[in-house]
Amino acid sequence: MPFVLPDLPYAKDALEPYISKETLEFHYGKHHQAYLNNLNLLTEGKPESSKSLEEIILSSDGPLFNNAAQVWNHTFYWKGLDPYGGEPSGIMLDAIKEAFGSVAGFKEEMTNAATTQFGSGWAWLVLDAGRLKVTKSSNADLPMKHGQIALWTIDVWEHAYYVDYRNVRPKYVESVLNHLINWDFVATNYTKR
Repeated sequence: MPFVLPDLPYAKDALEPYISKETLEFHYGKHHQAYLNNLNLLTEGKPESSKSLEEIILSSDGPLFNNAAQVWNHTFYWKGLDPYGGEPSGIMLDAIKEAFGSVAGFKEEMTNAATTQFGSGWAWLVLDAGRLKVTKSSNADLPMKHGQIALWTIDVWEHAYYVDYRNVRPKYVESVLNHLINWDFVATNYTKR
């Protein structure tokens, strides 16, 4: 059965002014859709067509891995954004303080990972051996390939921010970290570990 593009959890203009409707039309409607179309072409009529996205990611490499991982990464990224995002509370506030000293410490580490990722990639908040950690990955790489549990991510491929921020990746990262993190999503990922 072909993979399908999941609906966004909000309207395409809901993340404005931090991420524009135009960006979502290209990023979600064109880039995410293209990865999905490629994945369906690569799996059509093959044993992988009956596997889950995660099974394909963990058992493949090359174009099949790249497209499957990018479908997963983007779906995860959209869920991690919230038009009403703000600061962590409850269990996540405690966990962030324990791991990074403060929310500001967490944002500093995420900013560093996101802005120093050379070329295309992702910055991640993960659980690694039960500990919160910030990591980064290039291209389609993702935490599950390294035995880590993804809690949240920010996409730092240029198509994620170029329409709105041109080449100023740090401003995009700052906007997302300060206004769009879906902390309920992060907490759900953290507590289901």
